[in-house]
Amino acid sequence: MVKGQPTEWGTCSRTVELYMIPIAVACWENTIAVSLRGGDIVTLDGITGRQTAILSGHTGSTRSLAFLPDGTSLVSGSDDGTIKLWDVQTGGVVKTFCGHKHWVYSVSISADCTMIASGSADKTVRLWNIQTEECHCVIEQQDRVEWVGFSPIEPPSLISVASNKVWQWSLNGHQIRPAHDGSHIAFSLDGTQVVLCYQEEVVVQKSDSGAIVAKYHLVGHGLRHGCFSPDGKLIAVSSVGAAYVWDITSSDPHPIKTFHGHGSTITRLAFSSPSTLISSSADKSVKIWQIGALQADPVTTNKVSALVLSITLQAKDGIAISVHSDGIVRTWDILTGLCKSSFQTPARQFHWSDAQLINSQLIVVWYHEIHVEDADGYNWHSEKKIHIWDAEKGESIASCMTQDSAVDIRISGDGSKVFCLYEGSIQALSMQTGEVMGEVKFEQNPAKQSLIVDGLRVWVNSPSSVPLGWDFGTQGSSPIQLSNVPQLHLDDAKVWDVALSRIKDRVTGRVIFQLGGRFAKPAKAQWDGQYLVTGYESGEVLILYFNHVLL
Repeated sequence: MVKGQPTEWGTCSRTVELYMIPIAVACWENTIAVSLRGGDIVTLDGITGRQTAILSGHTGSTRSLAFLPDGTSLVSGSDDGTIKLWDVQTGGVVKTFCGHKHWVYSVSISADCTMIASGSADKTVRLWNIQTEECHCVIEQQDRVEWVGFSPIEPPSLISVASNKVWQWSLNGHQIRPAHDGSHIAFSLDGTQVVLCYQEEVVVQKSDSGAIVAKYHLVGHGLRHGCFSPDGKLIAVSSVGAAYVWDITSSDPHPIKTFHGHGSTITRLAFSSPSTLISSSADKSVKIWQIGALQADPVTTNKVSALVLSITLQAKDGIAISVHSDGIVRTWDILTGLCKSSFQTPARQFHWSDAQLINSQLIVVWYHEIHVEDADGYNWHSEKKIHIWDAEKGESIASCMTQDSAVDIRISGDGSKVFCLYEGSIQALSMQTGEVMGEVKFEQNPAKQSLIVDGLRVWVNSPSSVPLGWDFGTQGSSPIQLSNVPQLHLDDAKVWDVALSRIKDRVTGRVIFQLGGRFAKPAKAQWDGQYLVTGYESGEVLILYFNHVLL
């Protein structure tokens, strides 16, 4: 962590995109199993998020998963009415249990691994012998059974949830005690505690005595699924689009963390470690959240009044530079996140801008276009102008008129030139005089804000083709056209995808990191493999430091 700055106590370190909506999640050590609406079960590496296997065999959506204690086998319940026992190593089906007449909502494994309990939309709870595959007990209920599990308290019993009631049964099908309100229930790993969700209330109780350990209330939130961390100190509960985490060893009634970032309903939660929460969502993704042990440390978020129009990362100088719509240029210390300096420029209502620290000079360039009328107000023309400004001295270095409207503007990597992109050309202007030092023309219309600059090489993104590039570094000669596509925002193997706010493995295409929540869509972003700096229309500047998440 960076000292002296407050940080969020958790962040999303991985987002795994899936080809179908995930419905259920189960974890065993560093293995995550995710069931999909189509019936497949995907296993993921809990550290990297990499897909390790696909278990195929169900013909309907798989709604529930449970690992055996040694992690070698997995039990699943499906809309095809069957329960399957899988060999996780081979991906093969070991056994199939048939008997339910409708969807299987929930499955659970007894502590001695001899029995499977299942709950179904056919309004029954069934108890199965794993060895013989026989069903030796059927418990009929008045409504579909949405959850079933084995109680860890002796004597052995079953707990089921149906009709927003929690029921307890003996293993031969007799009701043990009256039902009570509850829409979801989960036990801690050691069986000593239980969390019960009902409407807007979360209650944590001792399993043996029923004594209340903690009680939480969230107004206006339909609480759905709950789970314990492996050490029993944290609970997580989902509502429609967020996950809430409480430290039940603390007296603070407020969540220690609220996770936002999914674009749709959270379907299930599970802890894979005391500090790692897994969430699946109808947005076809699984997110791995770090709690109290950030893998990408947010140095700070700084909010000012005007939206960020451009952002520049200069890690060698220890700063980031933001240009805002009110004409103010700010420099930020990337180690502390504090604003080091701010300068007002005469820029107002400009279109494109860039800034860079060049030989201890903070240089700002911007393109400005205004409509000028004659004295009678009948005739008017557009005045198009590029300004080069020393922000600290508050002086103009150079300016030049242009014939065409610019669609992007960038400073070269060495600070000697300003690249200006027009509809069919790129001009390189002298930083000192504003004179044209080189020009190339092309036929395709570029996308706005599409200039990619690496030193004195520049590329333009065209909506209909691969980037076109030129090297403006040769003195006294025309720019040389480049054949290779730029490796912008790359280290040896990773690329920053600006459009989707994520970092991907260049070879496999796997998403390594993705911005989420209110930071999902930056207006501008730059990444050098260690620092990620982004600006937002809200005026916020976000600096992320990657210490080991991308190794």
